[in-house]
Amino acid sequence: MARTPLSGGGPGDGAEVPRGRTRWWLVAVLTVVSALVVLPLLVALAGVVLGEDDDRGEGGRASERVPCAEALAFGGAVLPAGARPTEGCTVQGFQDIHYSAAFRMPRTGVQDWLIHTYPDAPEPGAEFCAGEAADLCLDLNRAQGLPDAVEADAVRVRVVHEEAGTALVRFTAFTL
Repeated sequence: MARTPLSGGGPGDGAEVPRGRTRWWLVAVLTVVSALVVLPLLVALAGVVLGEDDDRGEGGRASERVPCAEALAFGGAVLPAGARPTEGCTVQGFQDIHYSAAFRMPRTGVQDWLIHTYPDAPEPGAEFCAGEAADLCLDLNRAQGLPDAVEADAVRVRVVHEEAGTALVRFTAFTL
């Protein structure tokens, strides 16, 4: 190996230093060790994120059961006389809140219940159902019939007429 003399008269005047000698192996070892430590952590993180059981809905959080009175009150309604809840009423939310309720009631009382609950709302009708399997629909928001005291920003009511004079009412109230 060729040696070159030091210039500038340092402490080893005339001593020779090896030329081109670097410690590349030290950099390589540090890189490999870092990769061996970080790579399993990244794989584990990816497994947790991609393998998470996703039973959440649109709001980002799993839905929770709540009393139907709470779900209806959020949209400014009360359970009508003679109504029976069919499914559990739920709330779901992260940034937006989404309440839902479903109940059966006498078919003849649906119109009266809607008029009493939302007196400033337009008359519900099938033309608002837009391809949904419902006989009667009502969509409300702040500009269209929703009372000011209601916490929700929008309310949707879908009514399906069933046999024996009953109606299945699906009620949702949510913030935007």
